[in-house]
Order: sequence, then C-alpha cells, then structure tokens
Amino acid sequence: MNLLLFFHLLIALHLQHVQASSFTEPHDHQGIVSPFTPGDPKIALDQKALGILASGKPYQTQIQSGTGGRGLVVQDVDAPTDIVWGRILDYDNYAKMVPKTVESKNYKVQNVKPTKKDSLSQIIYTRMKVGFPVLKLEFFVKHLYYPELNSLTWTLDYSKKSDFNDSCGFWFVIPHPEDDQRTRLFYSVEVCMFDWVPKFVVDFMSTKALTDATAWVKKYSEMEYQKQREISIQQQKTLSSAVSKANNGSSRQVNTKKEGFFAKLKFWGKSKAAAEKERKLAQEKEMKKMLEEAARRHAEEEARKKIFVSWTRIGMVSAIFVFSIYNVHLKISS
Repeated sequence: MNLLLFFHLLIALHLQHVQASSFTEPHDHQGIVSPFTPGDPKIALDQKALGILASGKPYQTQIQSGTGGRGLVVQDVDAPTDIVWGRILDYDNYAKMVPKTVESKNYKVQNVKPTKKDSLSQIIYTRMKVGFPVLKLEFFVKHLYYPELNSLTWTLDYSKKSDFNDSCGFWFVIPHPEDDQRTRLFYSVEVCMFDWVPKFVVDFMSTKALTDATAWVKKYSEMEYQKQREISIQQQKTLSSAVSKANNGSSRQVNTKKEGFFAKLKFWGKSKAAAEKERKLAQEKEMKKMLEEAARRHAEEEARKKIFVSWTRIGMVSAIFVFSIYNVHLKISS
C-alpha cells in the first residue's frame, strides 16, 4: 500500500512539471481537430433508439467527421428547453454539477449581434479544471452560442495554453416532438490529449464523459423544473386564497347594498298617509322624551333646594344654642 502511494506521488510530481497550462501564454497551435457546425445533426432515431429514450436512458450513436466518426449521445429530459439551456450555460456553477469538474469560471462574455449570414449571439470564454487521482487538468474553452439554431459549439481558446492538446464539442437542444414541456438533447465531444496524460484519463474523456455530460444535464434540469413547479403551485394556492377572500368581501358588500336598496324601495312603497303618521309618532315620542327629561331635572333641583334649606336651619339652631350656652357661662362667671 505504501509502495502504491509512493508511486502515485512520483507520478504527481512528474506531471506537475509536465503540465503546461497558462492564462498568459498562447497554445501550441490554433486547432488540430475540426470544430462542429451548429444546427441540426440530422440523426435518424429508429424504434430501438426511441425505446431506449422512452425508458429514460441515453442513446449512443456515431456521426461522421472527416474520414472518421465521433460519438454522439441523445437524451430526453423531463424539463422545458429554457431550463435545460439554463443548466448548460451556467458555467460558473459547473463544479457543483458536472462530474470530475473541480473549478469553472467565465473570464469573458461577449455579446454579438446576429446577422442573416451568421446567427452567432454570444461568445463565452471559460476557464475549467477537471480532477482525477494524482492529476488535475486545466483548460480554456471558447463557447459559441447560436439560440436561433438551438446550438452551442466550442473549441479551446487558443490564445491560452491548456493541458488538453485540443478539444471541441456540440450541444443541440430542441423541444421533445411529443411534448413541448420536455426536451430532446444531443451532445458530442472530441478530445485530443497529450502523450503524457495517463490512459485512464484519456479513456474517461473520450467515452464515459459522453454519457456523464447528458446525465448531469438531465438530473439538474429536472430538479430545477420540479422546484419551479412547486413554487408555481404554491403561488397559485396563495393567489386563489386571496381571490376567494376578495370575492367573499365583495359578496358581503353587494348583500349590504342590496339590503339598503330594498329597504329604500320598501320605504318608498308606503303610502304618504302612513309615512306622515310614522313621522308624527316619531315627533311625539321625541317630545315625550324631552318632557320626561325636563321633569326629572326639575325634581332633582327641588330636592337639592330642600336639602339646602334644611341644612341652613340646622346651622342656625346650632348657632343659637351655642350662643345661649355662652351667655349662661358668662352670667355664672359674674
């Protein structure tokens, strides 16, 4: 075990000296693999292929490229195309989604005005780093985005030195032919590695990376779509509740208005004699109430006067009694 660990450390030290990635130095060439052409790859899908896709699995095939062929993967995704594109173009978060990717960051995004001859809309430059045991490879990618052609292609950014000798790739994203809320995804890539890169890395980049690429897009697109649907359902429930409350309030207002309206109709429906009689009764009732209130106040005033007179008399008698006692006292003293 210690010998194996020592062997890995030797490889890592060796590769650190061999790796040549540089943000400031240009690549050794301007491209040795033919870049993809944007647009429909025109892949015919037979019943077998459609059966594989219907089961949720990716379908692998070959496309012609020069004198050879390139691997291509087709994958159906249970999410609309805008959500799928959102995952593919989210390069700053690739390290959270894409297997083996340890770093990913855009260093330049250039918007382009499409023309009739060239529908290119955006150029995205991204620095990426993939990690393997005892080895990390850094490379710089130039993505070309063609929304009108449902396509994105890429090559290396040859103004910078990458740990890949060369690479190019292709995405083609269209609505599913049977459901526009789903997506049919096409992906292909070609990678040319330097001789010093271990064979297991070359094998991964040329084979397993194909199916891994569509698998992560499917996974995170469907997760995002489900999340958005749940939010939408919750918003609809909230809106329905608010509308229901508003309708109930409106109904109560309408009923109140109806009651007032019918009360007015009831009033105006009475004869003038009856209305006049009710008016007189109301006046008499009000007058009676006023008289009763006046009588009550008069009675209270009379009671207060009697109490005042009584206390006044008591006070006078008390004073006379005190003075009498005082006179008697003076006579006795004399």
